[in-house]
Amino acid sequence: MIDQQTADYISRINKALDFIDQNLEKDISLDDLATTANFSKYHFSRIFLAFINETPFQFVLRVRLEKAATLLLSNPGVSITEIAWQCGFSDIVIFSRNFKRRFGYSATQYRKIRHNNRNKSQTDSKNEQAFRPFSQYLCTDLITKKMEKVMKENKSVEVKIIPEMTLAYIRHIGPYQGNENLFENLWNRLFAWAGPRGLLGQKDLKSLIIYHDDPNVTNEEKLRMSLCISVPENTEVGGEIGKMTLESANYVIARFELDASQFGEAWNWVYAQWLPQSGYQPDDKPCFEMYPEEPKNGLFTVEICVPVKPM
Repeated sequence: MIDQQTADYISRINKALDFIDQNLEKDISLDDLATTANFSKYHFSRIFLAFINETPFQFVLRVRLEKAATLLLSNPGVSITEIAWQCGFSDIVIFSRNFKRRFGYSATQYRKIRHNNRNKSQTDSKNEQAFRPFSQYLCTDLITKKMEKVMKENKSVEVKIIPEMTLAYIRHIGPYQGNENLFENLWNRLFAWAGPRGLLGQKDLKSLIIYHDDPNVTNEEKLRMSLCISVPENTEVGGEIGKMTLESANYVIARFELDASQFGEAWNWVYAQWLPQSGYQPDDKPCFEMYPEEPKNGLFTVEICVPVKPM
């Protein structure tokens, strides 16, 4: 368990991280972040660096560039200039210079090479070493025939609007893929906070995991995820438990019954099989997993929720 003082610092840093996510396309100043986190601007950068291992400037720049890299692939019809603008870059020259420094390729080359790699079988080519296939939670193009059959037998898919939700969350930064003990520990800590407050007995309780970063673009040690439960809007939080609003949006909701080893293939099926044939493309909002039922006999009922908009 972390001490109360550290928990308070985590809470305030989380508020700054949430502010960045909600305002990525806008100018974000050090004053904005320090005020949001309720720290003096003269000390905020050092505190942020101590907890996140990046300065606020480095973090904002990296997240903007990684968001742009994801949008380049998920929105092939949108110009690079428009994507740069959506990610907070008002100067295309500055965007281009930083993008190449981060990924080793220009945005045009990145989009072309990654698109070509998605349309050919896996080889040991130099390009595919530079651009590894989409990992567990964002699509890969090679799905085994056996798993494709499993997905077809188990899937239920609909597109609908998910209403706005207020969420209490506990956040993890770092590797998470395949780490069942990590997920169990985080859920236990969140539920231990929620239980005494009567929040687990809500009539329409929602449990979900939000993935803030593309694991194909963001280094493992920087990946952010939030384990959440829905709460009343006036719920008070503190310490390592934060609160955010998930805005209403149109989502494809794909429901599966899976064991722990099949989550990656389920995400892959949604991105590589369903989306290209659906008439939709991913929208620029968080994707998440929602858990409508308790696990039974080692199987999880999960709804994979991806924000979508018409092509």
